[in-house]
Amino acid sequence: MTAVLQDGLAADDADRARRSAGRGLDALNLLVANVQTGFGPFIANYLTTAAWTQTDIGLALSVGTATAMASQIPAGALVDSMRNKTRVAALSVLAFAASALLLALHPIPLLVYFAEVLHGFSSCTLGPAIAAMSIGLAGSAALAERFGRNTRYSSIGNGIGAALMGACNSLLSARAVFFLAAALTLPTLAALRPLRRYGDALPVPPPRQRLAPREWLAALGNFRLLSFCAGAMLFTFANSPLLPMVSSQLTVRAGSRAGWLIAACIVLPQLIVAAAAPMLGRWAQRYGRRSILALGFITVPLRAVLFARFSEPAAVVLVQALDGLAAAGFGILLPLVVSDISGRSGHFNLCLGAAGFAVGIGGTLSTTAAGWVADHAGSADAFRSLAVVGLLAVVVVAFVMPETAPAAGTAPPKTG
Repeated sequence: MTAVLQDGLAADDADRARRSAGRGLDALNLLVANVQTGFGPFIANYLTTAAWTQTDIGLALSVGTATAMASQIPAGALVDSMRNKTRVAALSVLAFAASALLLALHPIPLLVYFAEVLHGFSSCTLGPAIAAMSIGLAGSAALAERFGRNTRYSSIGNGIGAALMGACNSLLSARAVFFLAAALTLPTLAALRPLRRYGDALPVPPPRQRLAPREWLAALGNFRLLSFCAGAMLFTFANSPLLPMVSSQLTVRAGSRAGWLIAACIVLPQLIVAAAAPMLGRWAQRYGRRSILALGFITVPLRAVLFARFSEPAAVVLVQALDGLAAAGFGILLPLVVSDISGRSGHFNLCLGAAGFAVGIGGTLSTTAAGWVADHAGSADAFRSLAVVGLLAVVVVAFVMPETAPAAGTAPPKTG
């Protein structure tokens, strides 16, 4: 009887610890999104107030983008090689704080460039660490729903962060935004405390694998991963320029109302992400990955065609709201598909870095290409061109990429 009671108490303690860790992971996703908001448009605004030219600002932002692009795969391999992913997350958050303080203390080029490099690399280690802790906490059976919750709280955090940073910028100063971002890293670190026991849940490659490029090439050469990366790159290429192009049109057509309309184009999709993400996660677990991925991807060519057809501000805002389905589906499926593919190989974060690199290529090339088409052939033709690319992404995930979900009736691959 005593042993039974002890087992029951131990099970209750484990259940309480798991629930506490789940709440901690929710808070972590929300707070990380809060902190990251400060490194978006507010940097350009801040450097403008510091008398930087647009060329200098563009160069500084390009340093951060180039660092993130170059760091995706090496950072993933580094996270794979480190046993405690919670420690990786904590160090990444501390790097965010250092980046924010460097920007706030004195916006001279050397400090700004170093802050951008530090932030770019740390972003590439924090995302994989959060995904790894999610796998350790949820296990394979509930992983899709866990990623759905991650996406929901990240979306809520983006909205709250934008409001906080915007108020700080308006009521205090552009510099104060980065002091606020640094301060928000303190509760972010606190959110990691209940997650410490799940920090080493993923397998770590043995030293032979860590040092053997052949093993990395085998992991990165998996056809399922390559086809998924191709679809992700095409999706991002088609999706990334849509909002900037729409924003430019609204600025011309809506005059003084443009700011509110652009804000609505950002907020409405985030609300849809927050509402739909957990449900899409459950559907991905029940119906497979490709169907949910294709559902999200098909909204991109649909939006592009509608943007080419309609230019009334109210219609544009409603069409842009469909981006919430794309963002929710892709946000969930990106780590989930990579988890399916990598299994117990110990290369989860390396493969996640490869997918992030593909996404980065698509986003980097697309804005310039779409802008060139819009300048030479008009916005309508640019939207139609992006619709074609978006449709290619749907074809790749629906007909080329194999289904990665475990077969019905079989045990899913253990990743944590």
